[in-house]
Amino acid sequence: MGVVIGLTGGIASGKSTLAAALRRRGVAYLSVDAAAHALYRPGRPAHRAIVRAFGRGVLRPGGAVDRTALGRAVFASPAARRRLEAILHPALRRGIPAANRLG
Repeated sequence: MGVVIGLTGGIASGKSTLAAALRRRGVAYLSVDAAAHALYRPGRPAHRAIVRAFGRGVLRPGGAVDRTALGRAVFASPAARRRLEAILHPALRRGIPAANRLG
């Protein structure tokens, strides 16, 4: 395996721009954001947990999580952010290593 780089940063810090530049140069790339968004899909355990924790007000009419509404809820409250992280982080830790092997 070659070099592994972790790309982190806050909202609008340029992560997507740098990731796109790396992809254009043929660098293997794993998006944890994309993996997290997959966990939000209806029928997935994390989707059900999000609805239990935040209510149906974070859903779109078809049942998908409205990430804008969820974002408003979690950015307004550190406790709500921790609640969402407690739902997503364990699922990401379990799913990403098995599903995405680099190198």
